Amino acid sequence: MRSTTSRATPRGRTGAAAVLGLTAATALSACSTPAAADVPGVTDDTVVIGTHQPLTGPAAAGFASISAATAAYFEYVNDRGGINGRQIEYVVKDDGYNPATTQTVVRELVQQEEVFAIVNGLGTPTHSGVLDYLDQNGVPDLFVASGSLTWDQPEEYPNTFGFNADYVTEGAALAQYALDTDPDAVVCVLGQDDDFGEGILQGVELVADEVAVNETYSTADQDVTAQLGAMKEAGCTHNVLGTINGFTALAVGTAAQMGWFPAWHVSSSGADHPTLVEYLGEDGAPALEGLVSVNYLPHSPSSDWYELFTRINDEYNDGAPYTGNTTYGMSVGYQFAEALAAAGQDPTRESIVAALESGELRGNGVAPLTYSADDHFAYRTVRVAVVSDGVQDFVDAAYEVSESGATAVTPQETPLENEGVPAG
Repeated sequence: MRSTTSRATPRGRTGAAAVLGLTAATALSACSTPAAADVPGVTDDTVVIGTHQPLTGPAAAGFASISAATAAYFEYVNDRGGINGRQIEYVVKDDGYNPATTQTVVRELVQQEEVFAIVNGLGTPTHSGVLDYLDQNGVPDLFVASGSLTWDQPEEYPNTFGFNADYVTEGAALAQYALDTDPDAVVCVLGQDDDFGEGILQGVELVADEVAVNETYSTADQDVTAQLGAMKEAGCTHNVLGTINGFTALAVGTAAQMGWFPAWHVSSSGADHPTLVEYLGEDGAPALEGLVSVNYLPHSPSSDWYELFTRINDEYNDGAPYTGNTTYGMSVGYQFAEALAAAGQDPTRESIVAALESGELRGNGVAPLTYSADDHFAYRTVRVAVVSDGVQDFVDAAYEVSESGATAVTPQETPLENEGVPAG
């Protein structure tokens, strides 16, 4: 398949927020300082970064809106002077969620676009194929969009950092909340037949004495009736789902058609309420009432971050529907901006990695970041959200997960400062 490129650049430099279509690499400024000229993607007044995203293909419906939200946040920052005087140029390549295409577009980003870093490349199967390439070329591989533990190997991949809470953390927190609210819960799992589902199951097993049933599905499946039938037959009362949005909707809808209404506890990768309503339709939406999920980002209407991101979305993202992907994409943008600001007046690939490993960055999550030299995952704490009266919002419960289990903690959302633009 042919890749397409979306490029978000400073408005004053192009006269447009984003240009769609195949583009050539942007030439580095001839007047760059010697220091900037030595760093790929960095000039005196710009930093060029790139990503691979499923703008088309099987994952597009669930995730294509993420990069648009990230681009909108960067445009907001650029209109306020950028970071340390540099504007952020963001190059988005469509890989169609095809690992072979990911190989091609990431090499285009590194060799032709000469990006400073890859930011938020999406998907475990897609990004796994470029992990070694990015490491061998010394390219910062920042905030991978997947909860796989693959990204937390600082000794083997010192430049790679995950962004999502890992799947084990989410599975453990979801199961612990089920047991805390109903000690007699019969906990079951439905998961994707890859490391996503395996990680969720591992987390559930970390806290639950028994998993009554563990069912799996393939993303090629069109029906999960057999899996849901087995779970119903086993007497499952609380189903923990390691599913993407489309399969969450399929599971909930199938169970409703069976006249079965267990409690649903769903990973953040498949629990975005507006997206699920879109899948199920207004008639099916009531089946989502009470749905439990976990998140690590400020996706609550009462959050100052949510209010800021809503304004940015209206002004810089053409007023696109606000979903969990909006919060996610803009939070990724903020995280890169915070790291870039901490990387110094003359950022290098080494200095941005050092900034992330310093332990001084806080992010904008429900708990401070956990990045360090020994830990390349962003969040080990997640907060519980519940759908009530058609609104998905946080409740008081939050959990920090370690090898010993899930511990209830008090959420500590990072306060909004400087209108969401990190200062250098």
